Amino acid sequence: MARKRIITPELTPDDQGGELSVRPEQLSDYLGQPELVERLRISLEATKDRGGALDHVLLHGPPGLGKTTLGRIIANELGTTPHTTSGPVLMQPKDLVGMLLKLQAGDVLFIDEIHRLPAPVEEFLYSAMEDFHVDVTIDSGLHATTESFKLQPFTLVGATTRAGSLTSALRSRFGLVHHMTLYDHEGLQAILGGVAARLKLNATPEALAELAGKSRGTPRIAIRLLRRTDDWSRARGSGAIDLEAAQACLELWGIDDAGTDELDRRYLTTLAETYRGGPAGVEALAATIGEEARTLEDLVEPFLLQEGLVARTRSGRRLTDAGAHQIGWTPPDAQSLFGEDDR
Repeated sequence: MARKRIITPELTPDDQGGELSVRPEQLSDYLGQPELVERLRISLEATKDRGGALDHVLLHGPPGLGKTTLGRIIANELGTTPHTTSGPVLMQPKDLVGMLLKLQAGDVLFIDEIHRLPAPVEEFLYSAMEDFHVDVTIDSGLHATTESFKLQPFTLVGATTRAGSLTSALRSRFGLVHHMTLYDHEGLQAILGGVAARLKLNATPEALAELAGKSRGTPRIAIRLLRRTDDWSRARGSGAIDLEAAQACLELWGIDDAGTDELDRRYLTTLAETYRGGPAGVEALAATIGEEARTLEDLVEPFLLQEGLVARTRSGRRLTDAGAHQIGWTPPDAQSLFGEDDR
């Protein structure tokens, strides 16, 4: 069973109102991802100059980096309307027909988790993306007929955390493919400074730096930590978001100096004590910990891999020397955890 975590990069109900209120609306206000932003800016300016719809855009990368925000910004920059849905809710082609037919010229259709589209829905999209028309089956059985509908030229913006799960047929239909990367501490601190200013929060640079350093390179986590620190400061502190408040909030939520939380530490401890440092498969780890394998792959392992605490080898997950040091575990042979065959 998944446990509530403050440093999950996934969108939570607590984020819904607060995150929307501080999202940038224009590309000029979007901080970070400079290469991606410049490529998008060039494509948008060229589209405005030539007319028509922007090429379809695929945004892929870890959750919480602003893919949905960029989808809205693209529509705002083009002066058109964004329409948002997600792969899991589009179970059949008919679930998408109404949305496609109401699109106006140049509108943006944003599909989150596009890698989770069922095959019939994905195939239904092909002609919509390529030729701006769809064939819809009316009725069924002996009375079934097919009617063709012409669509207004539109831009599909697809977002995914698993680009490798996309079929080549779908991926090839995107003219613009952009990878979004985790933010560095300075970039996150700049984002937090802007959010604090918009929310009129009294936050010190030291506090923002402390929170940025524990945010796993993810703006969504950074903003959530800022809000929870504001809560702590108003209820238990001076009312200002200072270093003391930031450190107290992190301690309250079980985030240590290395930025790991209780689930991270259970992962590391299980890999060490149950599997003697590894190798271990993610399914086995998930069963032992009591979490879904997808939770570990998407929400736990990226940070542990980035920090060099675990490694993926040909034979499975292994604890690194740094990971062993992090939890104070000594391998049985007191030597490096890696053999030559695992590197």
